[in-house]
Amino acid sequence: MASGTVAQQHSLPTNDPNKYQPGFGNHFSSEALEGALPVGQNTPQVCPYGLYAEQLSGTAFTVGRSGNQRTWFYRIRPSVMHLPFEPYRTDQHGIVGAFDAKTTEPTPAQIRWLPFTIPTESSTDFVDGMRTIGGAGDTALKNGIAVHVYMATQSMDKRAFSNSDGDLLIVPQQGRLDIATEFGPMIVAPNEIAVIQRGMRFSVSLPDGPSRGYILEVYDGHFELPDLGPIGANGLANPRDFKTPVAKYENVEEGWSVINKYQGELFIALQNHSPYDVVAWHGNYAPYKYNLADFSVINSVSFDHVDPSVFTVLTCKSAHPGTAVADFVIFPPRFEVQMHTFRPPYFHRNCMSEFMGLIHGEYEAKKGGFLPGGASLHSMMAPHGPDAKTVENATTRDLNPGRVADKTMAFMFESMFQLRLTKWAVEHSQRDRDYYKVWQNIPVTFDPSQKDASVKKGSL
Repeated sequence: MASGTVAQQHSLPTNDPNKYQPGFGNHFSSEALEGALPVGQNTPQVCPYGLYAEQLSGTAFTVGRSGNQRTWFYRIRPSVMHLPFEPYRTDQHGIVGAFDAKTTEPTPAQIRWLPFTIPTESSTDFVDGMRTIGGAGDTALKNGIAVHVYMATQSMDKRAFSNSDGDLLIVPQQGRLDIATEFGPMIVAPNEIAVIQRGMRFSVSLPDGPSRGYILEVYDGHFELPDLGPIGANGLANPRDFKTPVAKYENVEEGWSVINKYQGELFIALQNHSPYDVVAWHGNYAPYKYNLADFSVINSVSFDHVDPSVFTVLTCKSAHPGTAVADFVIFPPRFEVQMHTFRPPYFHRNCMSEFMGLIHGEYEAKKGGFLPGGASLHSMMAPHGPDAKTVENATTRDLNPGRVADKTMAFMFESMFQLRLTKWAVEHSQRDRDYYKVWQNIPVTFDPSQKDASVKKGSL
């Protein structure tokens, strides 16, 4: 597919030596030693190779079979073999989980941030480099979301992270992430995403040096593929293109730290062995990655700009049909052929919150200021749309078939929740205080004596 080819050229070479299992939501089986998986049962009296069986539940035991998620690990040591958890960097870390008046504030304003600066004055790993932009809900009630960014300059050294609060969808923007997990390793490059679900332990190394990116966290449910409806059986993100790691273990006795995010706070426990000692596993609750260049784009081939929901890669559904806790949406390279149409994204006031980021290139609705590594937030019912330069071009150009968003990958976290912003995000030096100006020079072209305004402007 042409759009996929263009996008693929603008992601870093993955140089990924790891093997993966393809598919989405499958029941996978993987073993690093042949015969390590018990045959015919999950918890034999003695597991092969003297391993211990341990279950990781992603849903309650009694969730219906179609939605039940769990994995069985066969590991050298049970994960419970650690010292007690203690508070970690209380009031110093950048993660916020309680979106109240003490830590956050609401604003209906349209907000844009220039690229978030990667710190150079100190060494910061993935965990210490996470900063919360905003969120809503309550981790204790498993209801809501949070949006974070990360800016890291060093690999996690004998440190693992797990999140008791929800699932993490990670979008690298600069630099690959070499992610070790209990299920096996995976390398995730810009123009790829990774999903690491609740309770899974992982560590992030930086093979390309300093790294930056975005994180969407959902407290309720798990990400799934959107329903295709009349599109049919194929299209958008196809299940076969998702990749889940295969088992790989290390049996070393050395000091490790396990950092756990629980109700928005961080806690640390010490242990004398690597947490990545899983020799085999089977189940349908596992991390995965996906290359955005594999997205099969659906678009209008006649007239009008279709709704951006047609570009949904993953969704976390709410209890309200058709309304998402959060959607992950991309704006990939594609053809545009609509006639008699204002082709850029239309002006809009939305009952959902829209947080956008840019991995590379130039977003089609903004001709400047929205830069790779930066972000924007258009809160619920906040007016937004293309800037003045885009409007001028879109209303005067010849509407020939062509390409849009080549060498570009923008994305959106869309949510049913109203987000409150952290003070870090509101007061950040990279906040673009002039963002509102991009719409101020949109011309008023109304003329009550000229019904056919296109004739007046000389466009199609």
